[in-house]
Amino acid sequence: MRSVRARAALGATLVVAVALIGAGLAVLLVLRANLTDRAGLEAEVAAREVAGQLALGTAYGELETGDEEAHPVQVTDGRGRVVAVSKDLEAVSGTGTADVEPEPSAPAPRRSGDDDDDDDDASTPDRGEVSSDRPDFANGTATVDGETADYRFASVELTTDEDVTLTVHAGAPLAAEQEAVDSVRDSMLTGLPVVLLTVAGVTWLVTRRALRPVEGIRRELAAITASEDLGRRVPEPDSRDEVARLARTTNVTLTVLEASVDRQRRFVADASHELRSPIASLRTQLEVGAAHPELLDVPGAVADTVRLQTLAADLLLLARLDAGERPGSAVVDLGALVREVVSRRTGDRIAPAVSVREQGGLDVTGSRGQLARVVGNLLDNAERHAVRSVAVSVRADRGGVAVEVTDDGAGVPPGERDRIFERFVRLDDARSRDDGGAGLGLAIARDVAARHGGTLTAGPAPEGGARFTLRLPRRAGEDPDRTG
Repeated sequence: MRSVRARAALGATLVVAVALIGAGLAVLLVLRANLTDRAGLEAEVAAREVAGQLALGTAYGELETGDEEAHPVQVTDGRGRVVAVSKDLEAVSGTGTADVEPEPSAPAPRRSGDDDDDDDDASTPDRGEVSSDRPDFANGTATVDGETADYRFASVELTTDEDVTLTVHAGAPLAAEQEAVDSVRDSMLTGLPVVLLTVAGVTWLVTRRALRPVEGIRRELAAITASEDLGRRVPEPDSRDEVARLARTTNVTLTVLEASVDRQRRFVADASHELRSPIASLRTQLEVGAAHPELLDVPGAVADTVRLQTLAADLLLLARLDAGERPGSAVVDLGALVREVVSRRTGDRIAPAVSVREQGGLDVTGSRGQLARVVGNLLDNAERHAVRSVAVSVRADRGGVAVEVTDDGAGVPPGERDRIFERFVRLDDARSRDDGGAGLGLAIARDVAARHGGTLTAGPAPEGGARFTLRLPRRAGEDPDRTG
C-alpha cells in the first residue's frame, strides 16, 4: 500500500464500489416500488369489479371473484364483520380482520341513518355507488387452497342499493415483484466483483503507464546524484501534463544548481588565488626580517596584512550574503549616511563632493552597516579611477531614493557594464593587484543592493567618466510625492 499505483487502484475501486452499491440499492428500491404499485393497481381493479357487482345488488353467494388464487377477496361490513369471501380462501392478514368465514348470525349490516356508536363517514358513497376515492393499500398474506403467499391488498368502499356500506378487500400477488427484485439483486451481486476487479486492473495499468516518466526522472536523478555530474538532465516527456512540467522544473532546478556550484567553485579558486599573493609576500618579508632584521619592510608587511584583513572581511560578507542573510529593519537616512561615510575618508587622494538634494524624506529600511559598505565601495572604485574629481549625490527618485557616485576617469565600456559586477573581475589587467584591489567591491555592492530590494547600475557620467547609481525603495510611510 506504499505504492502510488496500489493506492490509486484501491481508491478507484472503493469509489466505484460505493457508487455501484448506492446505484444498485436505488435501482432495487425503484424497481420494488414500481412492481408494488403495479400489484396495487391490479388489486384495485379486482376490488372495484367485485364492488361494482355488490353495488348493483348481487347477492353475496353469487359474486364473481375471478381467479381466487390470483385475486383473493374478502368483503366486510361497516362493523368489520366478514360477509363474503372468495372461494378456497383459508386465511388472510393485512385486511384488518383475519376472519375468512361469513357470519350468518351476525346482525344486519349498518345502514345509513342507523343509530349506533359510529359517526357517519363523510366520504361514504351514495346508494348503489362505488367510492371514487383512492383506495387504501396494505401488504399481507393469504392462504388459498393450502398455498400461502404475499399479496398487495386494495380496500374499496361501496354502498348497496339497500343503503348498506361494505368494504371489498382484493389482493394481487407479490411473487412476481419479489422474483424480479431477487433476480436483479443476484445479478448485481454476481457482476459487482467482476466490475471491481476490472476497475482495479485498469486503474493499476493506467497509473503504471502514467507514472512511467516519473520513474525515468527518478532514475536519472539517482544517476546524477551518484555521478555528481550536474550537466546531465532528466528526460522530458512530449506531453503537456503535470509530469512534463515536473521534468521541466527539475531541469531548470538542475541548471540553477549547476550554475551555483560552478560559481562557488570559481569563487573558491579566485579567493585562493587572491589570498596566495599577499600571504606569499608577507611570508617573504617576515623570513627576510628574521634573517636580516635591518631589511624588514614593516610598512609593506602592514600593507599586506591590511589587504588580507580587507579581503577576509569581503569574503566573509559574501559568504553571509550567499547564505541568505536578510538585511536589518533599521530606518536609515541615506543623506546623513553618505555625509558620515565621506567625513571618515580623510586619506583620499581626491576629496569627494557631496550633494544632498532634500533635507529629510530620504529614509530607507535596512542594515546601516551594509549600506555604508556599499557607499564606501563605490567611493573606493571612483577614487581609484578618477583623474581630478569624485562626486556623490543623494536624491529622491521615482518613489525611492537614489545615490549617484561619479568620477572623471576613463569610464566603463558599454560591453563591460554588467561584467564589472561579477566577483574577482578587474578590467585593467595591467594594473597591479595592490592598486587595483581584489575585484570584490562592486560585486558586494550589487549583492547588498539586491538584498535591500534595490538595484545598482553603471553608466556614463556627464564629465566623461563612470556613474554608478544605487536605487533603494523608500521606507514605508514616506511621502511618495517628494521628488528630486
